[in-house]
Amino acid sequence: MSTLGRATLSVVSITTSQPTPSLPATARLPEELIASSTFLLKRLGFAAKDRGMTAYESTGLHPYHYAILLVLSEGSRETQGSIADALGYDRGQLVGLLDELEERGLLERRRDPNDRRRHIVKLTSEGKRALGRLRTLSRQIEDDFLAPLTDAERKQLHALLFKLAEKHDPRCA
Repeated sequence: MSTLGRATLSVVSITTSQPTPSLPATARLPEELIASSTFLLKRLGFAAKDRGMTAYESTGLHPYHYAILLVLSEGSRETQGSIADALGYDRGQLVGLLDELEERGLLERRRDPNDRRRHIVKLTSEGKRALGRLRTLSRQIEDDFLAPLTDAERKQLHALLFKLAEKHDPRCA
């Protein structure tokens, strides 16, 4: 809910480690699929996305909004085009996401005085506060999802995923 363009965002305690409902033994996936790392990555990606989306619903925002706020907090990208390029978002879709964040008072846009075709995008004070709450939520989601792993296993998993990301997505390098 927003009042006078100001965002109301609260971090809620989430519990997403719900036990998987008992499935009949015949529902087990084929061994060949379970033996495939790419299959497991895909399945875990879907599960992580579903949990994240559910958790973000309570904030009235979306993980896409969070990514935009993070990019803006780095301060290196301030035009709509550079934000879209950094995140790999369609420029048209980005405009709609920016509209939503602007309506909530989390960012402001103004014309670039050097190029009237471009918009400069900046976080507001409220946007910085919201980003802090979303960072907390993001950590909660990750901690919950990775709960079965030790700290050492989490570091190892991240290192391996980062190695793959550097190869397959140049924006991660």
